Amino acid sequence: MSATEHSSSAPSANWLANQPYLLLSITALCWAGNAIVGRLAAGHIAPVTLSFLRWSFAFLIILPFAWKHLVRDWNAIRGRLGVMVVLSITGIGAFNTLQYWALEHTQALNTLLLQSAGPLVVAVWSLILLGVRLTLAQAAGVLLSMVGVVIILMHGDLTKLSNIEFNRGDLIFLVALAIFGLYSVLSLKRPEIHGLSFVAFTFGAGAACLIPLFIWELFTRPLMQINTENLLTLAYVALFPSTIAYLCFNRGVQLIGANRAAPFFHVVPVFGTIMSIAFLGEHPQAFHFIGFALVLTGVFVASRKPQTA
Repeated sequence: MSATEHSSSAPSANWLANQPYLLLSITALCWAGNAIVGRLAAGHIAPVTLSFLRWSFAFLIILPFAWKHLVRDWNAIRGRLGVMVVLSITGIGAFNTLQYWALEHTQALNTLLLQSAGPLVVAVWSLILLGVRLTLAQAAGVLLSMVGVVIILMHGDLTKLSNIEFNRGDLIFLVALAIFGLYSVLSLKRPEIHGLSFVAFTFGAGAACLIPLFIWELFTRPLMQINTENLLTLAYVALFPSTIAYLCFNRGVQLIGANRAAPFFHVVPVFGTIMSIAFLGEHPQAFHFIGFALVLTGVFVASRKPQTA
């Protein structure tokens, strides 16, 4: 590469690194694909195995690029080791394992639509951890979105509230969403280190925390078959929703904060609904659209900036 080519590529990379909305849109696209691939993998690759191998391979992919930054940033990481470990467990180990477990019991479309409630989960964690108070409009938005989530869970039949029997997968995914909301807010308390140092440490530590569960699963679930489909699945989840998506997401949050980044959760179902219909043959129903509309309306109301005098 000539000096001229190198100098022209650097500004291009810098430009992308400072486009939070584009970065978060790329994240949403990658995560939508993860729900589809995770659903396709259900029954072929056990959830802990898929999560463990995903993050182990992602760690190996990123490590050569991150090594020099890790060495330079190690003292800063040690200084905030507790926060870094919690971020690794929540955002890497727990969230994705629970998501894949949920996809064994529910449609990809359901998890994609429920993910629209992500901004509200972030808002709650922001209130708890950062002391950010909800305005009246934000509280109304939270309530409206929760109604939308209930409609999705109830499959549009609110009379089922008298005899609640939630889909097991939907409930598991809501727990996963709450955990990822915690990760999103806590990531603002990370040490001031390079983005590659951050993802390399959290990918590696997140994979390491799954080792006991991975060993347990090897003895309690069928072993993953080594075939083309499973290898392509692992390649996809290690590269796109892991390496690329988390680099983009973490940079986006760093640029505009967790609360402003959170509404991009609801871009995930837009991409994912199209993918699930195209690749999985799933059929959206009226209750999906009604619940989705209520969730998005609530997010819009809750995320608007308060009017200043």
